[in-house]
Amino acid sequence: MTPAEEPTGPKSLLAQRFRGFLPVVVDLESGGFNARTDALLEISAVILDMDDSGVLKPVETHSFHLDPFEGANIEQSALDFIGVDLESPDRDALPEEIALPELFRKVRAAVKKHSCTRAVVVAHNAHFDLGFINAAVERCGIKRNPFHPFSCFDTASLAGLAYGQTVLAKACQVAGIEFDNSSAHSAEYDAEKTAELFCGIVNRWRELGGWPLQESSGE
Repeated sequence: MTPAEEPTGPKSLLAQRFRGFLPVVVDLESGGFNARTDALLEISAVILDMDDSGVLKPVETHSFHLDPFEGANIEQSALDFIGVDLESPDRDALPEEIALPELFRKVRAAVKKHSCTRAVVVAHNAHFDLGFINAAVERCGIKRNPFHPFSCFDTASLAGLAYGQTVLAKACQVAGIEFDNSSAHSAEYDAEKTAELFCGIVNRWRELGGWPLQESSGE
C-alpha cells in the first residue's frame, strides 16, 4: 500500500469487524487445477459493506472474462464443466495484465473507503482461488495487489460449521438462498451466491450475540 492509499479516517464498522481487513468475495474459473500452468479464464469480485447496525451485505460486483496467458494449459474437460467457449465473439475477454489491475483498483478503493489495511479473499475453497490470483499477480508482475497473500475466509469451512454442508449449492439451499444449478460455474454467479452465503453466516452469528463480543462483567 502506497502512502497515498494509507487509511486516514476512523475505521468503519466493517473494518472493526474484521480486524482492519476488508473481506472481498471472489470466484474464478480456470482451465484446470494447477495455478501455475493452467489458464485463468474468468474472475469476479463482490464488494461488501456494512450498515450502521452491523448487517453485512453485498453492494457491487466486478467481473472479467480473461484471455489465456501465453502457453497456458487448458483442459477440455474444464471448458466442458464451466461451459466456456473461448471462440465465442460475445466473450469480450481481456488480457490478465489489463483486467487484474482494473479489478484491483476497485478493491483498493473499497479498502481505502473503509480505512482498512488490506483486502482478504473470501471464496468457496478459498485457497484454490487465492492460489490462482497469486500466480497471476506474479506472472503479470503486478506490484499493487490489494489481497493478503495467504490469509483468507473459506466459505466451505464456514458453511460446514453453520449448515452442515460444504458444497456451495447445498449450503445455499439449507441457508434459504435460491441457487440455479444451470447458472453455476459462472464466476459472477458463484461469487454473488458465495457473497450471500458469507453475509448470511456473519449476520446470523451477530443475531446470536457473537458480535460485537460482550465484555465480561467480572462477576
